[in-house]
Amino acid sequence: MHDVIVIGAGLAGLRCAGLLAAHGLDVIVLEAADAVGGRQRTDIVDGFRLDRGFQVLNPAYPALRRSVDLGALALGSFPVGVRVRTADGVAELRHPLRHPLSIVTTLRSGLVNGRDAVALARWAAPALLRPLSRLAQNDVSLREGWDAAGLRGPLRTAVLEPFLAGVLAERGGETSNAFAQLLVGFFAFGRPGLPAQGIAAVPAQLAAHARSAGADIRLGARVGRVSASGDGMQVDVAGGDSVRAARVVVAVGPDAVADLTELPAPATNGLQTWWFAAAEPPTTSALLTVDGRGRGRGPVVNTVVMTHTVPSYAPAGHHLIGATCLLPRDGDTAAEPEVRRHLSEIWGADIDAWELIRRDDIRDALPAQPAPLGAARSPRHADRLYVAGDHRDTASIQGALASGERAARAILTEVGALRSAVTPLS
Repeated sequence: MHDVIVIGAGLAGLRCAGLLAAHGLDVIVLEAADAVGGRQRTDIVDGFRLDRGFQVLNPAYPALRRSVDLGALALGSFPVGVRVRTADGVAELRHPLRHPLSIVTTLRSGLVNGRDAVALARWAAPALLRPLSRLAQNDVSLREGWDAAGLRGPLRTAVLEPFLAGVLAERGGETSNAFAQLLVGFFAFGRPGLPAQGIAAVPAQLAAHARSAGADIRLGARVGRVSASGDGMQVDVAGGDSVRAARVVVAVGPDAVADLTELPAPATNGLQTWWFAAAEPPTTSALLTVDGRGRGRGPVVNTVVMTHTVPSYAPAGHHLIGATCLLPRDGDTAAEPEVRRHLSEIWGADIDAWELIRRDDIRDALPAQPAPLGAARSPRHADRLYVAGDHRDTASIQGALASGERAARAILTEVGALRSAVTPLS
């Protein structure tokens, strides 16, 4: 009988397994897919690196810095700012502290006035000064948070609303104000980017760490049932033998957690990403581009030339352009002609020659984070049964890794194996 079975080889499961194995426990990871990563997957298609949906990696995440060797990822960093299609053309807004020479251009864009700038500072400042637990006190929706700060002008409607729609996977402002402040704070301190080998390089590194510590990771092992068995737990694997362990960690995605526990399925938001190949890019800018002309113009919430930041995402002589739309739970999804029409307007370019490589429909892209934001959930679900994942924390890579760490810490504490004075949890 094993010490721990971890179900799911996403970020939370791999981080948990690696820490447990590093502390001497006998750990087995069961993953239904043919590769580790969960929602952090990268495929090679005709020489292009296609992540499963548009992804970004923020090196400011504390749990990420604890978990992986960022230098080994060879991160390409996106510029800290946003490119906005307006009724009059295109405006670029960059981080004023990192690009002080851009301040004059930003003020001339017509998207920022003094009142909005003060309101944005008033809204964002708490995230730079307070922990999340403080931010979440008296939490309201993002829409209400902006209203309270007096943020109502074009900086909100033409820049922040379309930008955060792609980050939060919703555009109604229903997300927790505290969570949005937290993310903006991370954006202020970090330079989000992507590994040269794709987002899959992150779980690949976590898996390598877990294996080197002694964890056994089995792919293609779909779990059908988890049940108590004597003094331990039994996990039934489809088409294979059952596996027993003293404890089980369910670290599957929000779409599957209800199948293995008595927990209700977490509410989620969906995203749809379109990947296009082009011989010539529509711009030399590496900034994420949004449509600031108001809602109803089209389905695309953001678009970017990936190869300006990570050239390795396309074969030599080609460019990869990503375009992201919201994926409604109910209602029609965006169709290719509609997406192409909107992209042509956003870029101000003829894109007829662009080749569609793939469309990713990620219906459970992110757990929903409505207000009020609750505290991170305890990993212990029942006797000998634990749950980990970003749906137990915050909807982010930070949340997934931190949740995996908490589950590992809870188990190590329970079995008396946490030797923090000798081997710190890191």
